[in-house]
Amino acid sequence: MNTVCVTTERSAAGMAREVLSLFKLRIGFLIMITAVVGYVATPGHASVFQVLVMALATLVASAAAGAFNHYHEYRSDRLMARTRTRPFASGSLPHHPAWLLLFAGMLLAAVAAAWQVVNPQSAIFVFLGAFFYAVIYTVWLKHRSWTNIIIGGLAGSFAVLAGAAAADPQLGPLPWLFALVLFLWTPPHFWSLAIANSEDYAAAGIPMLPVVFGPQRAASIVFASTVALVVASLLPAAFGAGPVYLVGAAAGGAWFILKSWHLKQVQNRKTAIASFLASLVQLNAVLVAACVDAML
Repeated sequence: MNTVCVTTERSAAGMAREVLSLFKLRIGFLIMITAVVGYVATPGHASVFQVLVMALATLVASAAAGAFNHYHEYRSDRLMARTRTRPFASGSLPHHPAWLLLFAGMLLAAVAAAWQVVNPQSAIFVFLGAFFYAVIYTVWLKHRSWTNIIIGGLAGSFAVLAGAAAADPQLGPLPWLFALVLFLWTPPHFWSLAIANSEDYAAAGIPMLPVVFGPQRAASIVFASTVALVVASLLPAAFGAGPVYLVGAAAGGAWFILKSWHLKQVQNRKTAIASFLASLVQLNAVLVAACVDAML
């Protein structure tokens, strides 16, 4: 009897872990943080409760979109070493249409909460972030064009705008510039990872940049797009961001440029992963510097 109970508990715990893994919570928390930074960096005011609801709405909407990506991509995920253990791809969770009701309900609840508690503008941006990732990127572009991640990158930009709109629905230039930074950050970030996993993407028939153009040309594009990103990340200093932000953006940007230059010189998994990790350093430097600068 005890053995049966222990086995049941382990099975339930394992099932819970599988379900949680659907929601891509690490990405979701990063997107939520960008929304909070959008709020902090924007002149204006909202109550603590409103900011909390906005942050959670962004997280839940992102989780719903991430889970839908798992659901929609389960066949191609089976063809890639990096993704074949995902719950729907591996079969550890049943691929049943009922899941779509859960994901849609999560998105509806997130948007409704933001609309009622924060404001309609913030809610619209919460919705657009999830919509661009789940529909524009996952359904429409991912298997059709190497530009998939460029347009799909708008998903992160909308999170910044959702946070900024919570502070002031009449958005000034600074939130739009931070949204531009997120938009330009996404391609070199994911293209670096795509170069590291180009064989996987080719096997799955996904036209990521290195599959279409080859790793050498892709690496050159990563470097050029990184330079464009870093230049854009310095622009907020001309529209109200202070010296702390400028130093953080410049330092993080210099590191990313260095690593993407190494990737341009030598294309292998080591340099590609180094460029990918440097993109995370750059983004975190920008986000932290923007928060610290706004609080001074």
